[in-house]
Amino acid sequence: MQRITRLLLLTLLLLPLAAGAVTLKIATVAPNGSPWMKAMKAAAKEIRSQTQGRVKLRFFPGGVMGDDRTVLRKMRIGQLHGGAFTNGGMALAVPDTNLYSIPLLFRDREEVAAVRARFDEELQTRLRQAGLIAFAFSDAGFAYLMSHHPIRKPADLTGRKAWIPSGDRIAEHTFLALGVSPVALPITDVLTGLQTGLVDTVAAPLAGAVALQWHTRVRYITDLPLSYIFTGILFSEKALKRLKPADREVLAEVIRRLSTTFSEEAWHNETAARAALEKQGLTFLPPDPDTPRALRTAIRPAMEKIGRQGAFDPELYQRITRFLEDHRRRHGP
Repeated sequence: MQRITRLLLLTLLLLPLAAGAVTLKIATVAPNGSPWMKAMKAAAKEIRSQTQGRVKLRFFPGGVMGDDRTVLRKMRIGQLHGGAFTNGGMALAVPDTNLYSIPLLFRDREEVAAVRARFDEELQTRLRQAGLIAFAFSDAGFAYLMSHHPIRKPADLTGRKAWIPSGDRIAEHTFLALGVSPVALPITDVLTGLQTGLVDTVAAPLAGAVALQWHTRVRYITDLPLSYIFTGILFSEKALKRLKPADREVLAEVIRRLSTTFSEEAWHNETAARAALEKQGLTFLPPDPDTPRALRTAIRPAMEKIGRQGAFDPELYQRITRFLEDHRRRHGP
């Protein structure tokens, strides 16, 4: 009898905890066992501990939940509660998140930091208006053009089968402006595309190409930072409403620290990945001296055109470019 009484008492004590527990299901293309997944699982453990088990994060790695568009759909219907996206994936919901990735917009990391300090909050607000919460963004580094063929100048892209993320209008019109018909694929299908010859040219951060094994199917890397990439874990605002305010703040604080860690590691990993790729025999090709200018000349009118067509907010694009111009006048070229 005493044993039954103790079990009933224990059950009553645990009921409030069980009733208040929320499991957030998060999709990511990061491979299981990768440094990114290890860091995310460590963050999940900390969140669970700090909330006394009321908030749990369950990750679905390796793209098993589908491409970005599928993950966003599953978030809308409540099958998933969040996803780790690049800015290209976020742009499927809020196109303006792709503005930072306009090719050759930034010259270096310092310019990235200056623009992000000024405009990140505005992008987060626009995501929130779409029902998505991004507590922070993380640097993923600069994307470089990688190919099975040497590319030093725009004319070398002729005949190339260049991959672009599905739905990425900036990438699409960048290649179209350079006279290339791009091949749109989900990020989860790129390795297969490289293996089968469906694509032979990709643009990606160096560390990302290593982690996703794309480097095994290319021979040359054009040594010019083509575009800046950032990432973020987006949560469904509807799902977060199930959290107690204090638990939501714990989640936000841990995710912000995780994002800072990812940013720091991204720039370190770019250097390490460069060394690893050179060791594996890939060739870094310096572009022809006039290539950056030629690319900017071809791309900028295309970006202005698709901005007017609604691919992103042209007024925000103008504010970012004016901010950069002023920044360069104050800090030098």
